[in-house]
Amino acid sequence: MRPVTHHEAVKLVEMPNGHIGEGFFATTLDNVVGLARKNSIWPLPFATSCCGIEFMATMASHYDLARFGSERIGFSPRQCDLLMVMGTISKKMAPVLRQVYLQMAEPRWVISVGACACSGGIFDTYSVLQGIDQVIPVDVYVPGCPPRPEAIIDGFMQIQNLVSNESLRRRTSDKYQELMSSYGIQ
Repeated sequence: MRPVTHHEAVKLVEMPNGHIGEGFFATTLDNVVGLARKNSIWPLPFATSCCGIEFMATMASHYDLARFGSERIGFSPRQCDLLMVMGTISKKMAPVLRQVYLQMAEPRWVISVGACACSGGIFDTYSVLQGIDQVIPVDVYVPGCPPRPEAIIDGFMQIQNLVSNESLRRRTSDKYQELMSSYGIQ
């Protein structure tokens, strides 16, 4: 039988902290769940303009976001756990964005991609929402007009870091409940 080897350029998944002994491995439930969530994020793209085209490039074969564990792009909010808002969001679209966010099951995370989603961009007008954080909480901001695929991948890796280090009890904490109530979410 041939011994199994791996290429040095291939990065293996890091084992969570724990106690290793002969025939056993013990760790905390937080670490195991964090590792599983980190490598199985299902993004929901909410693209309204040019940043959506950059996201398409990020998903294409040259950049391949699927290698980070997000092979399945979902278009049903009830099945996804990462909302990626890309592009200009008008004030008429804000209630729809909020409804999509509320339809997602906990735990859920949000990336704001591009200058328009982060701060309204160059559209300082009455009809454009000046940042999606006025209607839903945002975990990671990816600036740029439009941001390069490398920036979107970096933002996705920041979400993975947040997901893997998040405590299972964070969502039930008083601080988190206070944040949700500040957005009018129960």
